[in-house]
Amino acid sequence: MTRPTVLVTRRWPAAVEAVLSERYDTVLNTCDVPLSPAEIRRALKTFDAVLPTVTDRLDAEALDVPDARTRILANFGYGYAHICEPAARQRGLTVTNTPDNPSECTADFSMMLLLMAGRRACEGERNLRAGNWSRWCPDHLIGTRVSGKTLGIIGFGNAGQELARRAHYGFGMRIVVQDEERIDPAILEQVDATQAKDVDDLLPLCDFVSLHCAEARSNEPLIGARRLNLMKADAFLINTARGDLVDEAALVHALIFETIGGAALDVFVREPRINADLLNCDNLVLLPHLGGATRENREAMGFRVLENLSDFFDGRDPRDRVI
Repeated sequence: MTRPTVLVTRRWPAAVEAVLSERYDTVLNTCDVPLSPAEIRRALKTFDAVLPTVTDRLDAEALDVPDARTRILANFGYGYAHICEPAARQRGLTVTNTPDNPSECTADFSMMLLLMAGRRACEGERNLRAGNWSRWCPDHLIGTRVSGKTLGIIGFGNAGQELARRAHYGFGMRIVVQDEERIDPAILEQVDATQAKDVDDLLPLCDFVSLHCAEARSNEPLIGARRLNLMKADAFLINTARGDLVDEAALVHALIFETIGGAALDVFVREPRINADLLNCDNLVLLPHLGGATRENREAMGFRVLENLSDFFDGRDPRDRVI
């Protein structure tokens, strides 16, 4: 029996690539450069399955292939906004994602960013590496205590709940959450959390605010100038979710004029291109989208894609089908 043909659009963990190559006629993107729309259209004509990531723009133009051979887009990642849903449906494509896998790693990473921002870790490292640390003194790079402070979590899914456990049990933080859905009181009780009615109610209460929602519900960023002004003057904003949740220009203004204490970002609106003004903010931690970047997590995501492919080619509905 002829094996299905599969294209992997970026480099994946070696262990996952090896299993893919064993099960399917697999083509790997060894140069690890994101595909252009024209290359994606050619792939859709050539392969039974295309395995994209968030770096691939599968918009209406890229999916405009009436004679496509591809039947499934098995996405490596939780988010799939880079895939045009109407075009995918029009072409009869099955689309899957990899939910849940990054939750614990993202929570670990968010807690690290929270600590780095509050304790000015990046400023300290830059100071030391530049040779500007000449002596210890009591007022050098004074930061903010984290233990016992109030943490606001916007989006209380798996990653948000994991962060709440770390913050509450590890650092004795008080937890306030906001979510579009009403949270089961039993889940809130696990971390002694309270649920705010909306984002506007949550922000003034918190010393740290961490974003874990999937996407904004409108065309406007979730956190813009008005909501930044609702935060405490010494509060910190943490974003490991989506770059477009935060108005970067408004955040730069808040950081420069110190209307908030600081921020930490792992995701950006136009990544990998970074707003140059962000680079000039000392009270800002910047990292290159590393929230889920652990070997364990990346391999788990890849093997979850394999499960979805197996389901599809064996005639079952994939467990993580989103379109």
